[in-house]
This record gives sequence, structure tokens and C-alpha cells, in this order.
Amino acid sequence: MKQPLLALFFCLALPPTISKAQRSVKTEFEQGTMDKGKKVGVWEYYNYSRNTDQPMVVQKYDHTNNKLLYYLPVEPQTYEVEKHPGDWMMSQVDQPPIYIGGTGVLSSYISQMKYPETAQQAGVQGKVIVSFTIDTLGRATGHKVTKSVGGGCDQEALRTCQSIPNQWLAPRIGSKAVAVRYMMPFSFKLDK
Repeated sequence: MKQPLLALFFCLALPPTISKAQRSVKTEFEQGTMDKGKKVGVWEYYNYSRNTDQPMVVQKYDHTNNKLLYYLPVEPQTYEVEKHPGDWMMSQVDQPPIYIGGTGVLSSYISQMKYPETAQQAGVQGKVIVSFTIDTLGRATGHKVTKSVGGGCDQEALRTCQSIPNQWLAPRIGSKAVAVRYMMPFSFKLDK
């Protein structure tokens, strides 16, 4: 009688295994587990320093509990912040707006931007700035071009920015989520 109970004890003591629907994923910018096409559990997100080829962890995010566990602090920046409904003012925030996955994952969406052929032929190049609001729920809305270069580049930058999935974490002042206006640059440069 002791042997069957002992076997049952060992089975209960074993760590849970990954189900057959789950799989581990590791790319240049992220590592974690997928289950039925969705990210689950804690994921690590990486970026690369200009000084080294080694990846460094810039975020840890628990996708099961929708919770940011860690992010690499950045230099404080000033944003246009909605302190009260309709009342916008320049202010620093305690936690900046964060894209889940960091700049590596965000750049994978930006890299899908296409340089308009007409702009290339006309020699149009420069930096387009698209502004949008990140609200207290982390949704990006109200996209508009605030710095233009023309030649179809503005429309392509706007299209690309609007195609980025809403995976933002709202910025915070203290423990309170706040809405901010965010500026995102898109560069168009001709190869020599």
C-alpha cells in the first residue's frame, strides 16, 4: 500500500509541464511562452546597446496577469500631460509611456514602413513626426502628422503608426495613470 501512495506523492511533487498547445518562443528581441497563439506567463524583452552585441533585458512583462514586472529606467522626459479632463500641461512623469516589448518589438512594426516611390524619385527625404495620445488605458488615438516632409512620406508614416498594435502601458504620475501626447519619428533617407 505504501508504494502506490509514494508514486502518487512524486507525481504531485513534479513541476507542471508545458501543455502540448504551449510552445517556447525566442527571437532577437523577446523570449517567452505562447499558448494557442497568445503570449502567456512572463516574457523578457531585449534591446542591444551600441557599445556591445550582447542583448540586455529592457522589460519583463507578465502576460497572464497583465502586469509590468520590470523595465529599464530611461532618462526623464517631459510630456504634454492631461492633468484633468481637457487640461493639458507640460510635465515629467514617474513612469514613461511604455510599449510592451520595448523598442525592439516596436521597431519591427516600424520597419514595415515603405518609402514611397514618388518621394524617392523626387529626392524627398527627412523626418516625419506623428503625434498621438496614449490614454490612461494605454490606447493610442488621435494620430496626426506634426512635422511633414511631403511626397507621400507623411501618409506612409501615419499609416505605419496607426498599424502598430495597442500594446502601450499608460504613463504614471505617482500611482495614477495619466494621458500623454506622444511624438514618434519616422525617418526617410535615400541611399547614396
